Amino acid sequence: MTNSSLNSFNAKQTLNVGDKIYTYFSLPEAEKNGLAGISKLPNSLKVVLENLLRFEDGRTVTKEDILACANWLKTKSSAQEISFRPARVLMQDFTGVPAVVDLAAMRDATAKLGADPQKKSIRRCRLIW
Repeated sequence: MTNSSLNSFNAKQTLNVGDKIYTYFSLPEAEKNGLAGISKLPNSLKVVLENLLRFEDGRTVTKEDILACANWLKTKSSAQEISFRPARVLMQDFTGVPAVVDLAAMRDATAKLGADPQKKSIRRCRLIW
């Protein structure tokens, strides 16, 4: 995966393991660089926040989206809509099959409405049995 995050909060870090270099987005670094208090976020929102930091492009994920996630601590709610791009979704077997059927139905409905279903942001799914 290529990553061109704007890195507004200087959270992008690298980890060297053997001869490989891994890139990650550090929440402690982001907290030091403008996202005060994010260490107090629930773990579920920390996952969302790291995802926003990783995909910040100024268009689909903005600095304001990231700040809105961090500002959740103030009121414990938010009306801000964000773009969340999970790398993987794990589901139990009996919930995974209906989800794939739903994705196929969405693609069919998109085509019936005259749009190109290949242009939608529904990414390829891979089922692992």
